[in-house]
Amino acid sequence: MKKKIAILGSTGSIGKTLINIIKQDKKNFEIVLLSADENYKELLKQAKFFKVKNLIVTNEKSYNKIKNDKFSKKINIYNHFNNYGKIFKKKIDYTMSSISGIQGLKPTIEIVKFTKKIAIANKESIICGWDLIEKELKKNKTKFIPVDSEHFSIWYALKDIDKKLIEKIYLTASGGPFLNKPLNKLKKVSSKQAIKHPNWKMGKKISIDSATMMNKVFEIIEAKKIFNLSYKKLSILTHPKSYIHAIIKFKNGLTKIVAHDTNMKIPIFNSLYSSNNFINSKKLNLKILNNLEFKEINYKRFSVTKILNKLPENSSLFETILVSINDKLVELFLTNKIKFTDISKKMHNILDLKELKKYKMIKPKNINDIIFLNNKIRFKIEIANKI
Repeated sequence: MKKKIAILGSTGSIGKTLINIIKQDKKNFEIVLLSADENYKELLKQAKFFKVKNLIVTNEKSYNKIKNDKFSKKINIYNHFNNYGKIFKKKIDYTMSSISGIQGLKPTIEIVKFTKKIAIANKESIICGWDLIEKELKKNKTKFIPVDSEHFSIWYALKDIDKKLIEKIYLTASGGPFLNKPLNKLKKVSSKQAIKHPNWKMGKKISIDSATMMNKVFEIIEAKKIFNLSYKKLSILTHPKSYIHAIIKFKNGLTKIVAHDTNMKIPIFNSLYSSNNFINSKKLNLKILNNLEFKEINYKRFSVTKILNKLPENSSLFETILVSINDKLVELFLTNKIKFTDISKKMHNILDLKELKKYKMIKPKNINDIIFLNNKIRFKIEIANKI
């Protein structure tokens, strides 16, 4: 029997990688649902190839355009994610949630009850709403797999291991395109330079986060929440080769190191298949293994990493504030309204505001708490930047 699948965000890099994996094994899968925002042409192409009967297109213009296609007359096309009940008559086998940004939180939480297994590639959902997601996972007995290369590596290494044995987990960071650039020249770097990651092919937003090291701050928060650890047990190492993704040191004297090629196909493939399926990968790279170049974080260069000292141990709405500030500042940088170095400077200044400290003590009760606060913070930054 074919496994039934849903892909939220099928036209992004994660979604397209999963689509290509399924193409190689089409006979064993049936895609029940695909979703996209603006890229309706790519979505249509995917839908026609796999004969998908349900599409969700959230962008109004794209929705109207896709509705006019001949193929669309034969299928169900929705403009919102509140139609899961119409699409799924019973639990499907697997869902990939790869919608970027906080807008991915609501569709992720709401699809949990309709799927046996969910792979989440959306950082913001985990950072801002993990408690809400985890509650739904337990309630609906849905299996969860993290897709981010670092978290997948940790998840894989910790299978059947008592978490009490963990002494320290190290997440690795490439350092992005400016790892060795003189600090006094960072003010003048352009967005075009900042999105040129040396190892990974990624979208603009996450490429900027990699250049500032904000992506690693987010990944530490994710790891803390997913694996229920203290921040004291998590640390960052720069590793320009991007070959080692996680190092787990145990209290029994042993250390596990997880390595794989800089290819998101590996964690995505392993989230989809059981351990009985195989993937073609490169030979073990001894040249890299003999020259790993691990270093501790340079806080002067990557000052956003100091933000980790400001975060509360308990889950709170403060994490939503952090995500919202970063999203807006990156947007302002990409539109040439602020300098690259302003991202970290403004981030620290805003986070230190007295009026925001109260949110360290407030837990999100529902999705609306998170969305409302996100919109509020983004609006405040937009107004402040215009003054």
